[in-house]
Amino acid sequence: METIQGLKRTRYCGEFRREHAGETVTVFGWAQRQRDLGQLIFIDLRDRSGIVQLAFDESTARDVFEKAFTVRGEYVLAAVGEVRVRSSINNEIPTGEVEIAVSELRILNKAETPPFEILENSNTAEAMRLKYRYLDLRRPDLQRNLLLRHKIAKSTRDYFDSQGFVELETPILVRSTPEGARDFLVPSRVHKGEFYALPQSPQLYKQLSMVAGFDRYFQLARCFRDEDLRADRQPEFTQIDLEMSFVDVEDVLQIGEGFISHVFKDVLDVDIPLPLARMTYTEAMERYGSDKPDTRFDMCLQDVSELVKSCGFGVFTSAIEGGGSVRAIVAKQAVSVLSRKEIDKLTEHARGIGAKGLAWVRLTDDGIASSFGKFLTEDEMSALLTALGAEKGDVVLLVADTATKLVLSVLGALRLEVAEKLNIPREGFNLLWITEFPFFEWDTESQTWVAMHHPFTSPLDECIPYLESDPARVFAKAYDLVLNGIELASGSIRITNPDLQKQMFRALGLSDEVSYAKFGYLTDAFKYGAPPHGGMALGLDRLVMQMLGAATLRDVVAYPKVQNMTELMTQCPSSVDEAQLTELGLATLKEAVSEE
Repeated sequence: METIQGLKRTRYCGEFRREHAGETVTVFGWAQRQRDLGQLIFIDLRDRSGIVQLAFDESTARDVFEKAFTVRGEYVLAAVGEVRVRSSINNEIPTGEVEIAVSELRILNKAETPPFEILENSNTAEAMRLKYRYLDLRRPDLQRNLLLRHKIAKSTRDYFDSQGFVELETPILVRSTPEGARDFLVPSRVHKGEFYALPQSPQLYKQLSMVAGFDRYFQLARCFRDEDLRADRQPEFTQIDLEMSFVDVEDVLQIGEGFISHVFKDVLDVDIPLPLARMTYTEAMERYGSDKPDTRFDMCLQDVSELVKSCGFGVFTSAIEGGGSVRAIVAKQAVSVLSRKEIDKLTEHARGIGAKGLAWVRLTDDGIASSFGKFLTEDEMSALLTALGAEKGDVVLLVADTATKLVLSVLGALRLEVAEKLNIPREGFNLLWITEFPFFEWDTESQTWVAMHHPFTSPLDECIPYLESDPARVFAKAYDLVLNGIELASGSIRITNPDLQKQMFRALGLSDEVSYAKFGYLTDAFKYGAPPHGGMALGLDRLVMQMLGAATLRDVVAYPKVQNMTELMTQCPSSVDEAQLTELGLATLKEAVSEE
C-alpha cells in the first residue's frame, strides 16, 4: 500500500465547481464505483462531502491508467490532477459540471467486497447494516444526518453561550436515586457490594449548581435509562440540559423558545413564529387524548356523555353511572378506508391498550351502519351525529369507560392510528407548550401516588393546601415542549423551601428518614441559601430526528442499540472474565445458583 507522504488535500470531493477549472488539486476518499469504457476509465470518488468524478483517458500516463483499471469499490484512494469542465454534465450531483483529470493515483488501501453496497437510502436489512455500522455510516444520507447533528450541537452551544449560560460537566458515576426508570448500575471495585449508577439526568447536580451560584447552567449531557426501546428511545441519549436562577415559568419558556427559534433558523433557515402556542395538560387530554398532541391535524375528541346518558345502550349508560364518560372522534370521509374489517383491527388495538371495546358508526351512501344503532332511537342517533358534526362519508369511533383517563388515552391513540390509515398530511414543524401538569399520578401497581415529573417540582401556589389531603387536585409548575406529537423537552420550577420539600416527600409516602437517606445532600444544600430556580431538558436526539424528518433515532445516532438493547456491531453486552467478576466481588447468576 502507498502512503500519503507529500500529499495534502486541496478540498473535499463534494466542493468542486466550475470556477475551480484549471486548478491542480489533491483529493482523498473511497471509490464509489469504477467504470471501464475501454479507452476511458471513470472513478467516482466519495468522501463525507459528496462525490467527484476522476477521469483517465489517452492523455493519462500508462502506469496511472493501468492502476485505475485495478480499482474496485471501497478502495481508499489519493488522486492528484487538474480540474476540468466535463463534456457530459451530470445535473444529479453538485460537482456534476467538473471532473479531475488524474495525473497521479495512489491506492492507499484495498477493500474486500463489502456485504452490501454503499448506497443512499439503502434497502439492505437494518440488522445487516447495523452489524457493519462502520460501512453503513459511509452512506451519504447517514453522513448528512450526523453532520447536521454536529451543526445543531454547535448551534446549541453558541446560543446558550450568548445568553450567559455556563457549560458545566456533571458526573457519569452517580448515586442511584429513583427518577421513574430503572438505573444502569456499575459495581465498585474499591467498595465491594456497593454500586454507582449511570445518571438518568443531571437533575440534582444542576440544582446544586444553582445553590453554588453559577446562575445559568447548560450541558449536552449523556443520560442513561434502562427502559424498553422504541423508535424514539435509546438506553443512552443526549439531552440539552439547562437550569436558571431567580426565574419563574415565563423566563424558562422564553429561553426555550429563543433556542428553538435560533437553532431552526441557524441550521435549516426555517423561521419559527414566536411566541409558541400553549395548552394546559387538562385541555390537551380533553381535546387530543395525549399530553404530547400532534396538532397538525384536527379530529379532536368530543364528550358525548350528556347525549347518551339516558339511551338504551348499557355500555354507555353504565360507564357514565360509574363516574366515567363516553367520548368520540370523527374520521372525515373515511368510510371507504375504515371498512368493517379495518374497524375490527382498530377494536383489537383499542383492547390492547386497555379499552373494553370500540363502538362505531359508518355513514355510508346506503345509510347509517352502527355497532350500537339498535339501542338508540332514530332521534337519539340523529342528535348524536349532529352534535358531532358527522356527515355522509364519515366514520365515528366511540369509547366508554368508568375511568375517563382511560377513555381519553385510548381515543388519543386511535386518533393517531386513524390518521396513519387515512394518510392525513402532517407537514411542517408544529411546536407548543403543555403546561400545568398534575403533580401526582396514581400508580395502580403500588397503589400509591407518585410524582408525574419528579419530587423536586414546585406545585402551583394555590394547590399547596391539597398536597396531603387531596393529591388529585395538585397541579405543578411543570411544562413540556411538544414537536409534531413528540415530547421534545420537559422541565419545571423547583422546590427550594426545605419545609415544602419535606411536605412533598410525605405526600409521596416517604418518611423523613427515607427521604433524607435518598436526597439528604440536596436538602442539606438548601439550608445554605438556595435561590429560586428552574429549568428543563431538551432531547437532542429527538430534536435532530424531527428536524431531519427521520423515522427512527437509529438514523441520527452513530452507534445505536436495537430493540433488545444489544449493539450488533460489537456484540455488547457480553460476558466478562471470571477474574474481573472476582475483583468486583460479583458472581454470575449461574455461579450463584450452583453455589446454592
